[in-house]
Amino acid sequence: MTAAELERLAEELALDAIGAAPAEPYANTERDIAERKAEGLFADLKFTMAQPEVSCHPESLLPGARAVVSAALCYYAEAPEPKPGEGRLPRYAWTDTYAQLRERLDELGRRLGGDYRVLVDANQHVDREAAARSGVGFYGKNTLLITRKHGSWVVLGTLVTTAELEPTAPLGLDCGSCRLCIDACPTNALEEAGVLDVNRCLSYWTQSRHSIPEPVRVALGDRVYGCDICQDVCPWNRGVEKRRAGVTADAAEPHVSLVDWLEAEDADLRVRYERLFVPRNDPRYLRRNALVALGNGDVPDQETLSVIEDYASSEDELLREHAEWALARLGTVHNS
Repeated sequence: MTAAELERLAEELALDAIGAAPAEPYANTERDIAERKAEGLFADLKFTMAQPEVSCHPESLLPGARAVVSAALCYYAEAPEPKPGEGRLPRYAWTDTYAQLRERLDELGRRLGGDYRVLVDANQHVDREAAARSGVGFYGKNTLLITRKHGSWVVLGTLVTTAELEPTAPLGLDCGSCRLCIDACPTNALEEAGVLDVNRCLSYWTQSRHSIPEPVRVALGDRVYGCDICQDVCPWNRGVEKRRAGVTADAAEPHVSLVDWLEAEDADLRVRYERLFVPRNDPRYLRRNALVALGNGDVPDQETLSVIEDYASSEDELLREHAEWALARLGTVHNS
């Protein structure tokens, strides 16, 4: 199949960008992962960094693999600012765009013929490297994959296939002298261009299983999961709002009720937020994040204060600590 034919298929399947590359090892990426892992830049994150001997070898993911197809799906949508008592989610988590991409790549695999394997948000493959090799986008200084038309407001997925496809060329673009993302990061997680120190990353701490350091708690503001700061300031992301004007994601949830996160049943939170990565699938980490966001807000009503005070008396050390911090930051004295 030629690159032009693949592009037409992508349009039929409503994929926003597509490219193909040979199923060959990602030697440089594997080396970079090993070096950054040794430097401790990944903290205790696993994902594709856990087994680079697998995630950097698409040729081993499917018997007879010939090509790696990379696809991007834009998730950008406008939303109002959070109201008092609400926490902010990153745009990619407003809805499960990954599920849509997975379905479309599966259909693409069927149309291409031969054997195939779909990998979307999977630890077995470094999707960004496939996307960069095939011209879907290029690496930004914030380490995200930037596409020509939709910037970094995309989720990425991969199709490993035995079909023979014409390779598409890399974009040959970069960020030039721009360093807006580096300067905007409140915790200096991007001190070196193209290298993320996860230990300083706000998004990491919302997904970690540890107590959040106090300076990070303050920097999080009303964010209860993830962070879009380095994307919000990126020049490549300007203009997307015009191209996506009127686009609304089905059942999108840009903001969450902080009190709801603190009062809902565990089973309910697990089902409603299965699209999010939560350590051990334990909702206590979502509650921890909600307590931090409440501590960063205005003094809430008495009912909300009472909920925080209940957590400040909790037997759960993690939640008790963050609730006590929230009350102290709000200027409220807790009497246990």
